[in-house]
Amino acid sequence: MKPKQHPNTWSLVLAGGEGSRLRGLTRNAHGVVVPKQFCSLQGGPSLLQEALQRASAVAPMQRVCAIVAAQHRQWWTPMLSYLPENNVIVQPQNRGTAHGILLPLLRIAARDPEATVVMLPADHYLRDEDVMIDSLRRAAELAGEDADSIYLLGIEPDEPDTELGYVLPASRSRDGAASVVRFIEKPSEAQARALVERGALWNAFIMAASVRALLRLFDGRFDETMAALRGVAGADVEQVYERLGNIDFSRDVLEGQEAVLKVLPVPQCGWSDLGTPKRIASTLQSLLNERTGTVRSPFHGHVNLAEQYGRLHPGREHAAKFGHVDLRA
Repeated sequence: MKPKQHPNTWSLVLAGGEGSRLRGLTRNAHGVVVPKQFCSLQGGPSLLQEALQRASAVAPMQRVCAIVAAQHRQWWTPMLSYLPENNVIVQPQNRGTAHGILLPLLRIAARDPEATVVMLPADHYLRDEDVMIDSLRRAAELAGEDADSIYLLGIEPDEPDTELGYVLPASRSRDGAASVVRFIEKPSEAQARALVERGALWNAFIMAASVRALLRLFDGRFDETMAALRGVAGADVEQVYERLGNIDFSRDVLEGQEAVLKVLPVPQCGWSDLGTPKRIASTLQSLLNERTGTVRSPFHGHVNLAEQYGRLHPGREHAAKFGHVDLRA
């Protein structure tokens, strides 16, 4: 039975990124670079559409929000057409991940000061959606009971990876959430192996917390920005954004706040942030190994990363053969 959704739980899908590291794979037929959240991995729904499905498993559609960029309007407009208009929050320009999180949090807080927010990126792939959805619901439940803590989801690593960030928990127990000792970004190969042996988890940049706790992360250092963004809309938001600098949420906001952070382990679920061509290739290879042969109909207008990879690496026939094969049916 599907767990009951709490009346104050909201989902926030982060969909404003540029995806610049994948420019070689995400150019469409007209030579336009399409941010990866608006692409599909293998010809089906876009990564954004799959993230919205994840989000709707935690909160009802009327409390699912997405933060998007104004310059991406041609891609997100059809994909978000079924969301309530107020739930699509548009940044006039990119000013770093911190502002991309602060703006929608302020909007949610204005509508529901008691909200618990589950925040997840729009550009991830998961082999086992059920595992992640169970963890999202558990994180929302914990955050609803503990309004002062912020619960991060840490993925059990499949292997050491030098291109990912890690969270080191205070306990190796996987039965519940643990305090956060520290964050480690993109370690060396030796460091990554040592971290995995010590029980470190991949930082998936997925979290759940009360909206009050999330906004408290910005207190003190960003009071002026919060005051400027609170309650503004339309052209006023554009004027505020003109004055903002680029601020990174992980580096400039989250680091140093370990006292209020807890990490909830997520069992291995085939998670990938698809952040580099190498990780896309690795994901495609693992999917090939599990191929069922079921054919998926293409979604018109999406860049298919599997086909693109096969086109750019013609010697790697496994990618070129993917087409629209649905490997999760």
